Amino acid sequence: MSTITLGRYLFERLHQVHVDTVFGVPGDFNLVLLDKLYEVDGMRWAGDTNELNAAYAADGYARIKGMSCVITTFGVGELSALNGIAGAYAEHVGILHVVGIPSTVSQAKGLLLHHTLGDADFDVFHRMSTNISKTTSMLTDIASAPSEIDRCIRATYISKRPVYIGIPANYFDVEISADLLKTPIDLTMKPNHKEAEDEVINEILSMVKASKNPIIIADGCASRHNVETETRQLVDITQFPAFSTPLGKGTIDETHPRYGGIYVGSLSTPDIKNAVESADLILSIGALLSDYNTGSFSYSYNTKNIVEFHSDHMKIRNATFPGVQMNFVLQRLLKVIGAASKGYKPIAVPKPLPLDNSIAASTPLKQEWLWRHLSSFLQEGDIVITETGTSSFGINSTTFPANTVGINQVLWGSIGYAGGAISGASFAAEEVDPTKRVILFIGDGSLQLTVQEISTIVRWGLKPYIFVLNNNGYTIEKLIHGLHAEYNEVQPWDHLAILPTFGAKDYETHRVATVGEWNNLTTNKSFQKNTKIRMIEVMLPTLDAPASLIAQG
Repeated sequence: MSTITLGRYLFERLHQVHVDTVFGVPGDFNLVLLDKLYEVDGMRWAGDTNELNAAYAADGYARIKGMSCVITTFGVGELSALNGIAGAYAEHVGILHVVGIPSTVSQAKGLLLHHTLGDADFDVFHRMSTNISKTTSMLTDIASAPSEIDRCIRATYISKRPVYIGIPANYFDVEISADLLKTPIDLTMKPNHKEAEDEVINEILSMVKASKNPIIIADGCASRHNVETETRQLVDITQFPAFSTPLGKGTIDETHPRYGGIYVGSLSTPDIKNAVESADLILSIGALLSDYNTGSFSYSYNTKNIVEFHSDHMKIRNATFPGVQMNFVLQRLLKVIGAASKGYKPIAVPKPLPLDNSIAASTPLKQEWLWRHLSSFLQEGDIVITETGTSSFGINSTTFPANTVGINQVLWGSIGYAGGAISGASFAAEEVDPTKRVILFIGDGSLQLTVQEISTIVRWGLKPYIFVLNNNGYTIEKLIHGLHAEYNEVQPWDHLAILPTFGAKDYETHRVATVGEWNNLTTNKSFQKNTKIRMIEVMLPTLDAPASLIAQG
């Protein structure tokens, strides 16, 4: 082909960067664009149940594959997605938000179109997205449209933030040169300024040489900005004790002998709290110091020797180095830090208490037991998604096997997020490795916000595990305020009827309420293989919650 349509160009470019599933909802201003997706081999349209769920699903997909794409229609569609887009912005997740907008002719005439505010302002919704996007583009010139698409895809991939692009409906069928596809989009990062990077490296090495009790803490942006490998190599080379935060859970191999656990300020276990706060040097990688991630800002370091590694700057003590990216700093640091740390004498790191397997099989399930014993069910390579609420707090007590990916939304904290994210994560896992298990833990209250996305999962034959923690209502809200308030209650659902209601044919449902029932189910060899979609209702006492959540509340 010598030419292709602009619409097809968009999907060819997405396919080139391995975004092979596109999320969204059809609407009259994007329908012609969606026709073009089916012209590209290997692409699929998820067809989500609403735009908010589509944005959540795109978030889950991007956390596995690096970036994603959601397509909505002008006005009514794009606004429905914005809560999910804002969450992706807060948590550093790259989503390309493509919006089909009215034609340039309609805009020029100022027509009073549907999906508008009735004021002929066709830029108003775009402006709403600017504060939750790394960059935006409203295409107005077909000649520059291909390069704008490339720019927006690159910005999404590099920044790990949402990017907005509005494409007029009359542009989708316009023919452009197919030769443009022969030049790959440049996804490389711009190198750091050498003198600034030199200063950062030299200062870190000097601090490492002088330290006696250094530690490493991995936070959320370590995984979001693709430095998990470098972080793990840093632990291997230095043998410094390594810790994670709730947002960073899974970044460091939790089976590594130098891994010490999850640090959450005053909500940490005493041994972890002491190990972290007594350090004389802290290498903090990808920090996102939000309230829930820090135990309500209760970090209490006893040293000012803190090095913060960020995606777009470095901070050493009180000095900030703008534009010095941690990716390059870590890659260079790994080559020289071994010599600087050779005088370090490793000290013991905290270890979790051994599991108590002597509890009677008839004992009712409780959160504290559940989260600690979940480790026995998990397998290397699992993707574990935890909803805002008891799940996102409880999972910190679970030891992940190697290469387990943890997905949560501790910073943005939108209830129902995980119910949409599991859809995108399941699509991504199927593309990466169909045997990779995707496991969701969501409360009975949270499920009611995004339950429709299970329909999308069923439609595509995806095979996640959906554990519904049934403790009769919004437990996290009750612990914050309104312990017995009616507004924190929800209508009880028949959870085991949900899969057949959405048309599932090959599925399993289970209800467990005791230690014995949990053990019998999770040790079953057939159950351990992701051969079908499964819904497991976990019956828990009302107001039962992890100790850390009770303290946080």
